[in-house]
Amino acid sequence: MQDILFSEISEQPAIIQRLFDSEADHITKIASELRNRFKYIVIAARGTSDNAARYAQYVLGAFNHYQVALATPSLFTVYKNPPNLKEALVIGVSQSGQSPDIVSVLASAKEQGCSTLCITNDVKSPLAKTSEFVISQHTGHEKAVAATKTYTASLAAFALLSLAFDKNVKREKELHILPEKLAGIISSACEVVKTTERYRYMEHCVVIGRGFNYATAFEIALKVKELTRVVSVPYSSADFSHGPIATVRSGFPVIVVAPSGEMYPHIREFVDKLIGMGAEIISISDKKEITSKSNLGFVIPAGIPEWLSPIACILPGQLFARQLAIEKGLNIDKPEGLTKVTETY
Repeated sequence: MQDILFSEISEQPAIIQRLFDSEADHITKIASELRNRFKYIVIAARGTSDNAARYAQYVLGAFNHYQVALATPSLFTVYKNPPNLKEALVIGVSQSGQSPDIVSVLASAKEQGCSTLCITNDVKSPLAKTSEFVISQHTGHEKAVAATKTYTASLAAFALLSLAFDKNVKREKELHILPEKLAGIISSACEVVKTTERYRYMEHCVVIGRGFNYATAFEIALKVKELTRVVSVPYSSADFSHGPIATVRSGFPVIVVAPSGEMYPHIREFVDKLIGMGAEIISISDKKEITSKSNLGFVIPAGIPEWLSPIACILPGQLFARQLAIEKGLNIDKPEGLTKVTETY
């Protein structure tokens, strides 16, 4: 019987298309109502949703020129001393919409007179009821403990929101042809992961991404930790060069996210340096000069713009983490010590 996790990973191209079809006009209306009502953005999220927020920092910053900050929920709950959110748009991201600390951030923002928005898979959740505007992820019930489809749906929602704030015909076309490319990525990655057995005894690794794919590094590292118990640490290539690179030795596993774009030349040089140090490279890229010299190379199709590449690049990362868990004999649908809904305060 097919595992739940693989089924949900496979659903993602259709889910993103459904999100576009169901929410594009709605998000355009939300953006129209919000325009000129805020000067910066604060996003409250945890776990996978927090990684989606990192993507939002780049896409809303690069194209809409908004400063985007990540909230500190414990100031609102444990310390009961929330910061001043005047002139902020406060966004909550949570697949369940249940976590009290995320709800508390939006409730405080509402009390302070801020505009509020949430992205959630449950439009009847406490988070949705607290928010002025609600964007549904349209993923259907996510059964596997490790979130996959709700993550890419959150990225797609932020991409739509960015586009709604700044209509651009070229970017709109790029966005709407994306879903048809994703199914091929999943099919290709399923072939590559057959050689994952060599990593069965891996106990640690680092995951490198930068720019738009800084979020991807964090999310791949989280999936690897959740599913395989491997200590995986995310870094930007810049931060890794400032000290942690000293840990690299022969055979040291490094997962590198390296799609085409403005950041690519920097990542390419970084990969060459790692190879020179003897690192074991697992890459995700549309560039053969990266994948061909990797120990394990996941190929994504050419033509996906850098701002949308996180939606594409995460898919091989999800499948690698799943397959590594299988090789280690672990329960991929219900990892030990985790629950689907995590309520933090």
